[in-house]
Amino acid sequence: MNVAVIGASNDPEKYSYKAVMLLKEKGHTVFPVHHVIREIEGLKVYPSIQDIPELVDTLSLYVSKEISSGLAGDFFSKKPRRIIFNPGSENPALEAQAVAKGIKTLNACTLVMLRTNQFEKN
Repeated sequence: MNVAVIGASNDPEKYSYKAVMLLKEKGHTVFPVHHVIREIEGLKVYPSIQDIPELVDTLSLYVSKEISSGLAGDFFSKKPRRIIFNPGSENPALEAQAVAKGIKTLNACTLVMLRTNQFEKN
């Protein structure tokens, strides 16, 4: 499964870093996205979701609603199957827009979903 992690971090203490590493460990193709960072543990980091050369099945958000609202057009142009709003990234307006476009949304934790074998099921 192709997963874009929006707001990826190169800080091992951050949840977005842990999500990138666990997604990779579980065999997913991970596309970290951050406008400044260029690499995380050997993985190329993309400055925007538009720079990802492949289709993206899932967006896992680790950014504030102010940031994600500004990126909505970019998100929707990639036509993901679902968007996961991790704790702290909740954005009801963006969620409503996504649902209206037929995109599944979850207010959940990517790490918990991966560790409890729910990631692929939802």
